[in-house]
Amino acid sequence: MRETKIHTKRNLRNKMARAKKIDYIYAVGRRKESSARVRLYRGKGENTVNGMSAENYFPGVISKKALAKPMGATETSDKYYYSAKVVGGGKQSQLTAVVMGLARTLVKASAEKNRVPLKKLGLLTRDSRIRQRRMVGMGGKSRRKKQSPKR
Repeated sequence: MRETKIHTKRNLRNKMARAKKIDYIYAVGRRKESSARVRLYRGKGENTVNGMSAENYFPGVISKKALAKPMGATETSDKYYYSAKVVGGGKQSQLTAVVMGLARTLVKASAEKNRVPLKKLGLLTRDSRIRQRRMVGMGGKSRRKKQSPKR
């Protein structure tokens, strides 16, 4: 026979008390179909995206520069580190979503110091351009026209 564990309120409270509580600042960044949930932690640590290091998840020089922009503009790269979970879209839109989420967390951390430099770089503005949806009567695509008869 298998033992079944009864979840009482006391057991749940003990589990919650044992859980390690880490303080973080949370924000969401979006671009096209991508959505990034970013947590900003105080101190030194590894920057991670979807469980991988940020440099491995977004390889390349351009991606590295884009990820360093918010921390470089506010001069906080030695004070904070972040972890992000990104879903949807392609790599480029995921990168932009993470950068936006990171910028938003930095503003929440210290609005009076960080907002102006991030706003100047345009990192707090949501890029509203999205994929154009298909049109009815266009033959399946958004800009395609149906072929007209030749004669």
